[in-house]
Amino acid sequence: MTPVTPPGRPPHYQGLLPPATLDNCDREPIHIPGAIQNHGALLALDAEGLVRYASANTGEMLGHAIEPGTRWTPELLGEDERLAALIAEGLAAVGGRGDMPMPAECHLAGRTFDVVLHTVQSLLVVEFESRRHSSDELTGFALQAHRAMEKLRRPRAIEDLLQLATEELRALTGFDRVMAYRFRHDASGDVVAEACAETLDPYLGRRYPASDIPAQARRLYVANTLRMIADIGSPPVPLLQLTAEPLDLSAGVLRSVSPIHIEYLTNMGVGASMSVSIVINDQLWGLLACHHMAPRQVPYSVRMACDVIAQMLAANIQTALTRAQAERLQEVAALRTHVMENVLHSDDEFATLCEFAAPLARALNADGAIVAERSKFCQEGPIPLAVARILVQWLQTTQSGQGHDLFHTHALPLESPAVAAALAPWCGVLGLPLDRSTGSWLIFLRKEQVETIHWGGKPDKETRFGPLGPRLTPRGSFDLWKETVRSTAVPWSAEDLKIAQQMLDELVRSQNGRNAELNRARNQLMAVLGHDLRDPLHSISMAARVLEKTEDAGSRTGRIGQRIQSSSSRMQRLVSQVMDMSRLQNKLGLDVHPEPLDLVPLVADLLDESRTAHPLLAITFDAPPSLMAFADPDRVAQVIVNLVSNARHHGQVGEAIEVRAFTDEQGPTLQVSNVAPEIPPDVAEALFKPFKPTSLNNPRNRGGMGLGLYIAHQIVMEHGGDLRYHYASPRVVFTLQLRAPLGHEG
Repeated sequence: MTPVTPPGRPPHYQGLLPPATLDNCDREPIHIPGAIQNHGALLALDAEGLVRYASANTGEMLGHAIEPGTRWTPELLGEDERLAALIAEGLAAVGGRGDMPMPAECHLAGRTFDVVLHTVQSLLVVEFESRRHSSDELTGFALQAHRAMEKLRRPRAIEDLLQLATEELRALTGFDRVMAYRFRHDASGDVVAEACAETLDPYLGRRYPASDIPAQARRLYVANTLRMIADIGSPPVPLLQLTAEPLDLSAGVLRSVSPIHIEYLTNMGVGASMSVSIVINDQLWGLLACHHMAPRQVPYSVRMACDVIAQMLAANIQTALTRAQAERLQEVAALRTHVMENVLHSDDEFATLCEFAAPLARALNADGAIVAERSKFCQEGPIPLAVARILVQWLQTTQSGQGHDLFHTHALPLESPAVAAALAPWCGVLGLPLDRSTGSWLIFLRKEQVETIHWGGKPDKETRFGPLGPRLTPRGSFDLWKETVRSTAVPWSAEDLKIAQQMLDELVRSQNGRNAELNRARNQLMAVLGHDLRDPLHSISMAARVLEKTEDAGSRTGRIGQRIQSSSSRMQRLVSQVMDMSRLQNKLGLDVHPEPLDLVPLVADLLDESRTAHPLLAITFDAPPSLMAFADPDRVAQVIVNLVSNARHHGQVGEAIEVRAFTDEQGPTLQVSNVAPEIPPDVAEALFKPFKPTSLNNPRNRGGMGLGLYIAHQIVMEHGGDLRYHYASPRVVFTLQLRAPLGHEG
């Protein structure tokens, strides 16, 4: 069988590729380069021992040219029994008859090799990496690596661990520069530790954009945690193969280098590099990057020691991160407990939260905070009151119906450019909705990242003609370049959101507990008022009637009697409302006793009483001779009196109140209307709710508590009827629908 090389790939990325951009750079298939580095050789065998892939340099490196299609035999590469046993064991592992053997040493064609095996695509991949150090030298490396591991075992701060790791790896490998990267949330990286030769410019403190390590490269750094490039100037060795399917070299130690990365390293003046991944929770947390200004091959056993050091470093970093997280959560829990103790023992939650706004902001790494309740605001940080109002109004409008869900963003300009323009420089918002009905919010803010970043050169890449054609090349210069990041804040972390959610849950529980206590106290007060005031008021009313009858109604005594009678009647109505409210809130119902009832005479009597009490009031009544309903007479009278009283208080002076009684397909109906402007939609929506803010301190009805329509609506509901509002210009109309008694439907 004749070996083939995939079209477009001989010997290594030959021919001009399409014009490159950041997009196709990120999709470059670096795991299937079709070539290896030239300091070793590679064979890939199927389970039957047939060579499917072979590097083109096997004759030069191994002393015997092996082409794809060759059958493996123990004698193929000489009489090294260790190599024969190693490959036999590897083939057994491919066939599922054992485990993959550990790397071993072998001697071929006057060379010493480290032989490394792994499986991919149901093949056994055998890599022969030439060794340039003696066994005695490797023993010295092993002792040095052991000492480095002992140092890294001791607990240290993360920054100290990274600095120690760079120093130990440089001493162990001899590289000119060893840097420790720590990646950020956006995959850009900071050089947070460095050990380098005095002749080199330090890179410590510089930041590199995410495009320096594309996504597919980051995936490889997790799958294969150590990568060695011995000589960027050496030509790659192509793989010969039986089929066009490329060999996946993700786990290979000899995988050749992307031409883009070679140009990148060339621009830095680097001749060789090695990278060791710091993987935490299966994520690429950081990287130990080693650079040498000339070619340098680090022995495989030394690299494995470096890999173990990185794993130990990752474990210690994870421990330090976990400890720091636990300490933070402990501090936050103590603060939350302190805040809640003060909230629970305070009569003013708003004032308490204002007092703790600063420490809460620090706990969430926020630059400012806003506490809002109705029209009251307090701000922590340089936040103008007008800005706070705009933000709360926007949150109230856009986050309605979200319950107690947190709102968070680190890029407010993306959510609302108009609001962001007013809030600048605040870009990060974390909102805790304490009570949307009252506009109560606890909001934390972060400023725009107007931070000067010391990039390791300009983060944009340039398209220019190079040796590979119009390829995307890395930056031409690593001079210090500054970029200002705008329109975003540091994102809220999962830990930040967890802390905020716990605080919100505690505050909501506190509010619910406080509201429950207030409701219990209010219900008890209502019951006491209703019980203890009803009898004295009845006595006062009776005495007033006596005064009215014993003297001329126009005399001073008669007028006093009328005034007492009017005041006591209003107080009795209020007491009745209080008692009804108490029954409703205690879920006892309104004690309704329906019976067949003619609405016409009942309404006529009630309207006559209103005309007598208010001689200047014009009331019209349009009704049939009889209109039967199934209802409680006293409760229906209570509803009608309330509707007429509302019409008198809110209607236009001099305009008549119209009352209509009729029947339709839904049953007996009463309508009470008065001339007045249309009720605003937000007010109309709450008409039948208790304690409405619009009913309190109303100059047209100073004695009202906002309970009348609520109780009237509850009465009608208990009758199985309906009470609704609509506007028929120029009149406000309330419609009362009741059930007809059996035999009177229609």
